Amino acid sequence: MDSPIALATSRLLTPGGLATSDLERVFAQLMGPSIDAADLYFQHSRNESWVLEEGIVKDGSHSIEQGVGVRAISGEKTGFAYSDEIVLPQLLDAARAARAIAHDGNGAGRPLALNGAKAMYPGIDPVESLPNPDKIALLREVDAYARSRDPRVKQVVVSLVGGMDTVLVAGSDGTLAADVRPLVRLNIHVIVEQNGRREQGQSGGGGRYGYRELIANGRALAFADEAVRQALVNLESVDAPAGSMTVVVGPGWPGVLLHEAIGHGLEGDFNRKGSSAFAGRLGQRVAAPGVTVVDDGTLPGRRGSLSVDDEGTPTSCTTLIEDGILKGYMQDKLNARLMGMVPTGNGRRESFAQLPMPRMTNTYMLAGQHDPQEIIRSVKKGLYAVNFGGGQVDITNGKFVFSASEAYLIEDGKVTRPVKGATLIGSGPDVLTRVSMIGNDLALDEGVGVCGKDGQSVPVGVGQPTLRVDGMTVGGTAS
Repeated sequence: MDSPIALATSRLLTPGGLATSDLERVFAQLMGPSIDAADLYFQHSRNESWVLEEGIVKDGSHSIEQGVGVRAISGEKTGFAYSDEIVLPQLLDAARAARAIAHDGNGAGRPLALNGAKAMYPGIDPVESLPNPDKIALLREVDAYARSRDPRVKQVVVSLVGGMDTVLVAGSDGTLAADVRPLVRLNIHVIVEQNGRREQGQSGGGGRYGYRELIANGRALAFADEAVRQALVNLESVDAPAGSMTVVVGPGWPGVLLHEAIGHGLEGDFNRKGSSAFAGRLGQRVAAPGVTVVDDGTLPGRRGSLSVDDEGTPTSCTTLIEDGILKGYMQDKLNARLMGMVPTGNGRRESFAQLPMPRMTNTYMLAGQHDPQEIIRSVKKGLYAVNFGGGQVDITNGKFVFSASEAYLIEDGKVTRPVKGATLIGSGPDVLTRVSMIGNDLALDEGVGVCGKDGQSVPVGVGQPTLRVDGMTVGGTAS
């Protein structure tokens, strides 16, 4: 198999008559006494989407997009231009437009040198990994299986998404890096009905590999089982109580609460500007003892992983909080330089037409020492939140509101009735200090996370062990 740099060069540069040597000419146009740093981000994206609803393929789409983004940085200011034509005249025009910011800088540029980062996934095209008739057959199989699980299943929607990004990054600091990034995802949404009451459940997963790995070992049908199980549990749910109580948060996907309430506040740009609740607190205690949170882009095949970020920096496992002490932030090159820190491989962008910024990859809390059942038994009266739906957070103070899509009452140390309408309310920094027990059952999500920031969406991963959080505010629907 060709190397990422060979694949990226043949796919992104060769069709327009370009070679890596031509990029030096573009940097000569970009750099000067007024420019501190500059980079070129080439991208070719191929994506497809299939949706089966009511037993019918309602949507089947395929798209190919390519282009190049050109960035010039002077101090805190950025000039940016992009083109969907990857040819030298357009590159030079974009370089002139980006450089037009022209303020004081040092203008230093270095010769390009290939970055040999370790690949975190196979350089394959998932779209080609399974014939189209087999994709449709898979959707129909999952649909039929979900309906067969229970007569109360009334509606099933199955979606399959796959694609491949090929990127090439060249920087004035000498960076030359390439990456071929597969990504697949399967989702099942189920609606059940009983005595006029309708409830829903959903499940799915994916990662950076082909379709065959996604569906291996009965994984697709297991997702259908989980979606049906959630929906049927919700049929039995009663109104959730409200008030301050002990909350046990389950492992895996509930780490999305950690992602939203804490993760964004640990991104470099918010801390450089002083708008994060964690700004200026490096070395201080921000969480209970035992709480260790990392962002790790190096997990093989995971949805949030990258061999290199969108600035060509190899990803890393960045310790953000260690035993309750704030240790670091997630950084791209711009914010790291302005803060006197080192880039952590967290510079990400949705596409060549947008600027990179510090973003999460796979963010999770490390395991503790407690058995999950021990944690449940320790709670006299509380809430067990197993799955989450939507939520929102205010970065400046860390305050969040998150809805639990599957939750149960804990009564006398036992999980009892399922509840609906439970909402967790609090602030990330405060909740971290209220963690009193950490489970030994760290789990990562199945691979469905999408993170939004400043209008850009990127794939991410989340995870955590079972947690006991004392004195958390729960919004409920019970009178």
